[in-house]
Amino acid sequence: MLDTSENLEGTHIPATDQLAGAAIAARSLRRTFKGGIEAVRDIDLTVSAGEVFGFLGPNGAGKTTTVRMLCTLLPPTAGSATVAGLDVVADAAEVRRRIGVALQEIGLDPVQTGRELLELQCGLYGVTGQRARARTHELLELVGLTEAADRRTKTYSGGMKRRLDLASALVHSPGVLFLDEPTNGLDPASRLTIWDEVRRINAGGATVFLTTQYLEEADKLCDRLAIIDDGRIVAEGTPEQLKAEMGHDVVSVSVEGGNVAATEAALAGLPGLERVVAEADALALYVQDGAGSVAEIVRRLERDQIRAGAISVARPTLDDVFLKATGRRLEGQQQPGQATEVKS
Repeated sequence: MLDTSENLEGTHIPATDQLAGAAIAARSLRRTFKGGIEAVRDIDLTVSAGEVFGFLGPNGAGKTTTVRMLCTLLPPTAGSATVAGLDVVADAAEVRRRIGVALQEIGLDPVQTGRELLELQCGLYGVTGQRARARTHELLELVGLTEAADRRTKTYSGGMKRRLDLASALVHSPGVLFLDEPTNGLDPASRLTIWDEVRRINAGGATVFLTTQYLEEADKLCDRLAIIDDGRIVAEGTPEQLKAEMGHDVVSVSVEGGNVAATEAALAGLPGLERVVAEADALALYVQDGAGSVAEIVRRLERDQIRAGAISVARPTLDDVFLKATGRRLEGQQQPGQATEVKS
């Protein structure tokens, strides 16, 4: 559990006018926990009003710690941050009034109905009576829970609970919405539903700060994103910019019989080859011209009597971007010998 009681260095720097001009901004933001554990290391970022900004990284990278600081739930050890033009330390109470937050932990009363929960949440923001009932009805329609509105939340599926939690973060029409891994653990259908809700909320004018460890989610939803690893931002840009900066195609060669080492040796020195990633039964070749390399790849494999199961050509993905920025893939744990990078 995060320790919210300590600011080890106590060197918060008040926000500057430059920071105050963005929907979300941070400069040299840092958080150190007991024992000198650096969860967030001098992060700089700027999110413009109306953006869906993605924070992509594995578990333990510092995503949630960053969100907690930006949401005023955790004091920074050092640096500055503003949300909605307000300093997250000096103006914490006003920041909380202007933001919506849906964290990983869903805190729903199991005996309340969805309608009761939203009306209660409205009351906490001073929205009462007929206004609260109208706002609740509007939000239930927004997240597709009208038919389940009068059921107790303990009967809701995981996806329905996520959508209700999202609705509760929207009762006061916040200008900035923080979503911390909103689809973590959901089935594919529920995940797509949440994506639709995020798009709809953003289309209504809200700035969305979304943390995720799902590559497709970042690619499909985010206008811009930052990749965070070990507490540091290692890459930032639009998904298309980040993929274009890779500057090559990816040719995947599946190897029959698992003879990966021999296949890699046969393809060494391939024209335009930048590097090779070898996995259990396949090679990923990063080359300047994927389509133009296929014929030479086939020729070399036939020369060395190596049977390839399949050869495919693709543009780089965010997984490739993450691999380049961090030296490893984002999804799944690599086993020894399954994913080694060879510089050519």
